[in-house]
Amino acid sequence: MTARVNDHKIVYRGKIFTLVKENVTLENGVTTDVEFIDHPGAALIIALRPSARVVMLRQYRHALGKTIWEIPAGTLDPPESPLDCAKRELTEETGYQARWWHKLGEITPVPGYSSERIHVFLADRLHEASGQLDPDEIIEVHEVALQEALDMIEEGKIQDAKSIAGLLLASKWMAKNPL
Repeated sequence: MTARVNDHKIVYRGKIFTLVKENVTLENGVTTDVEFIDHPGAALIIALRPSARVVMLRQYRHALGKTIWEIPAGTLDPPESPLDCAKRELTEETGYQARWWHKLGEITPVPGYSSERIHVFLADRLHEASGQLDPDEIIEVHEVALQEALDMIEEGKIQDAKSIAGLLLASKWMAKNPL
């Protein structure tokens, strides 16, 4: 399925995303206005520590007004590749670097109103590195057993969609490919 774009307007351009309004004609002949967020994409990292422990974050999210559990992730800086973004974000947010990387897939968190695609990576053989948070990030780094993280999803302690998807993808992959 496709749509013909009749008109394209940038409503707002921020430092991370752009709000776009388009008038489109759909394949069935219907013409409508569509608003969406044009996003450069992101990378999500399931970082493994010994004994099947994953690096998790407790991060303050102002839009929610609280601190939540998340997996390390960050927005691509075009023309940065998804893997380069993952490597940068892992170091910045956790103070770790990885010697081994595997792409688990991609997710589209909110396709109804955003073009964002999140590239999901598994990172292993971590070693300490010099990380530096962005000035507007308030993050605590924790190590949690993978099974405990999966239990936290069921208990509603982890509600972040990208983190849930990443943990489930990693769990499924690891069950078939023991490290």
